[in-house]
Amino acid sequence: MDISFLITAFVTLFVVIDPIGLAPVFIALVRDHTPQQRRNIALRACAVATIILLLFAGFGDALLGGIGISLPAFRIAGGMLLFLTALDMLFERRTQRRDDQAEQAEAADPSVFPIAIPLTAGPGAIATIILLVGQAPSTADAFGVAAVMLVVIAIVLAFFMAAGVIERVLGRTGITVATRLMGMLLAALSVQFVVDGLKAINFGL
Repeated sequence: MDISFLITAFVTLFVVIDPIGLAPVFIALVRDHTPQQRRNIALRACAVATIILLLFAGFGDALLGGIGISLPAFRIAGGMLLFLTALDMLFERRTQRRDDQAEQAEAADPSVFPIAIPLTAGPGAIATIILLVGQAPSTADAFGVAAVMLVVIAIVLAFFMAAGVIERVLGRTGITVATRLMGMLLAALSVQFVVDGLKAINFGL
């Protein structure tokens, strides 16, 4: 396995899914639920998000081929999408959008919508998992991407379980600073996706 590639995959998925940023949104969505209900919602949301991302990791490339989209083209488009996500993180638009989705969610059970979709397994995460699997140097590395994704989802679950403590420790300011730092990192990674896509089609690079 290519360890450097798997480290890059972990950092990219961690930044895109953003467990730290999800924690306060989770708190807002489950504030009227009992501790047991919160645990059940967290487990169900992470399970649904995992299934969705695994499906796209396994069949995303075949889906692209079926509709006539090349992987380099998807890398470029995915890089642009991730760059927009990075801008949202840098200028807090992502947080505002998540808060709006939280307000619109049904109080009964927000585990599938909006926690699993689109907050955890959103367009950015789906595009990223397809890109990473497509870039994997070997089949073993492709499975490694799936394993890395499971690790990130496990971290999301841990943040959900400890969301109240995390919010008290970091505070709103701490969460904002962490989100903006990850936004800068994601912006650089998204540009790299675009560069790799242009190289793949021999665009003078």
